[in-house]
Amino acid sequence: MEKLFNRLYETEYSRVFRLCKGYFNGDNTLALDATQEVFIKIWENLSTYRNEAKISTWIYRIAVNVCLMQVRKASFRKEQKGVPLPEVPAEASEDDKEQKLKKMYACIQLLDEVSRTIVLMMLDGVEYSEIADITGIKEETLRVRIHRIKLNLTKCVSK
Repeated sequence: MEKLFNRLYETEYSRVFRLCKGYFNGDNTLALDATQEVFIKIWENLSTYRNEAKISTWIYRIAVNVCLMQVRKASFRKEQKGVPLPEVPAEASEDDKEQKLKKMYACIQLLDEVSRTIVLMMLDGVEYSEIADITGIKEETLRVRIHRIKLNLTKCVSK
């Protein structure tokens, strides 16, 4: 089991970290804490994995649940309420890309939990069929929802 866990850690760490980073508005510290918690849960529950879905789907479900639990904590909510969207400078500069990325993360935070999960997995290159499995949404419905999410994010980022 230890070898399997080590292999999973090596192959899935960056995907889990990116997902967590999206949930915490790009905050590396909170994302690292959440990622560590995810891998603790994976270690604790690896023996109960039933191989009914791809192991990456199982890991994503754990990661989403951990992130949602941490987001729901009252202290985190208080810190995040009223945080304005970062301004993107009108002139192109060296950190223009970073500013746009920060604004995108801020816009992602405004989405409902399911939409946030969907967009973060899309950004990570997860296939639609796997996203549908993780979220419990039919793939056809998922495609419509993704279209709407993209429209909302485009509007938000361009403000």
